[in-house]
Amino acid sequence: MLANITIPLLGAVDTAVVGHLDQVYYLGAVAIGSLIFNFLYWGFGFLRMGTTGFAAQAHGAGDTAEAVDTLWRAMIIALAIGVALLISQGLVIEGAMVFMETSAEVDAHTRAYFAIRIWSAPAALANYVVLGWFLGMQNARAGVIIQIVINLINIVLDLVFVVGMGMAVEGVAIATVIAEYAGLGLGLVMLRHALAKLGRTAIVWRRVLEPARLRHMIGINRDIFLRTLCLITAFAYLTIQGARMGDVILAANAVLFNMVTFMSYALDGFANAAQALVGRAVGEGSRADYRGVVRASTIWALVFAAGFSLIYAATGTLIIDGITTLDAVRAAAREALPWMIVAPLVSVWGYQLDGIFIGAMLSREMRNAMILSLIVYLVAVEIFRPLLGNHGIWLGFTLFMVARGVTLGYYFPRIERSIVEKR
Repeated sequence: MLANITIPLLGAVDTAVVGHLDQVYYLGAVAIGSLIFNFLYWGFGFLRMGTTGFAAQAHGAGDTAEAVDTLWRAMIIALAIGVALLISQGLVIEGAMVFMETSAEVDAHTRAYFAIRIWSAPAALANYVVLGWFLGMQNARAGVIIQIVINLINIVLDLVFVVGMGMAVEGVAIATVIAEYAGLGLGLVMLRHALAKLGRTAIVWRRVLEPARLRHMIGINRDIFLRTLCLITAFAYLTIQGARMGDVILAANAVLFNMVTFMSYALDGFANAAQALVGRAVGEGSRADYRGVVRASTIWALVFAAGFSLIYAATGTLIIDGITTLDAVRAAAREALPWMIVAPLVSVWGYQLDGIFIGAMLSREMRNAMILSLIVYLVAVEIFRPLLGNHGIWLGFTLFMVARGVTLGYYFPRIERSIVEKR
């Protein structure tokens, strides 16, 4: 959880830095630019989640060779995708902006942000693999260190480039690129030490590229990719709908979404722990350990979800005021604040169950549940936005989170039945 919450903290700092500039379109541009990269990078989130699941199950089964091979298979895929994004960056930004109904100022600054930040793609995706592997190997401390270093560097450079040097969205983008590569350098050093302790520093390409194992990894990752694509489509749709209501609503929802994201990443910390520990229990073939992991991680996730609701109820207006000084944006964000108070309690179920399903590698069920939830969300927004305005957008988002928990809950009993007892 400590590793996870540094990510939305960074997003909040990005938003706060540009939110204190004198024009609302800077905030809108960072919101749209971040959305595009969330769509790209979260879409490839299987590089972290899939790596965690495979490594955890191999670790639980005592198969060190397969755990290490999993790392290199995923790293090859990550670097190939990163290079492909660099090559196709023109098509990516043009395709993305087709769906964005923004002002000319927001459009121009979004393109400037994208043109710089896209160069972080290979490092960002490789970092997913490194973090996923360490988590799967039950070494969460390494992930904490890497994430904190990346985000501290990013935050400091945000302040240096934007506040100190007077840059705008370009400064935020440059800070992110530098931080991602610095984090990758640290991660590779830590990997070298970890592999040396395992006695597995040499890459055995014959095993890494074994066709059957590659096909299995690709199949699992395909389902996780489709699941994640549905999730980020929902997030993108929220931003697009806000943009259609004008720059003020777009900026207000960007401010609120920092609260959603912070809560989500914190709760996802328990889901990440569940991924690693459920994967190990499945690898060991222990249903008793599986039940213990599910029970403990879910109880703590619920406790923290309730805590977030209380914090947002007590300090939500202060958080909004701290992120932006624009009066119109503050007013619009405060009006929708009650949805942020509800969000943790309805969202926690989907995040927690996601982690459990990834650890068990039941990716098909995750995919199907997310597709159904997305359909519920799109229909709800189309019905309620014309009636309720921005409240209709957030009502649809809330129903989306409820649907995630309900649909995954339907498939949940299959997990324990899939565990083959070995002891």
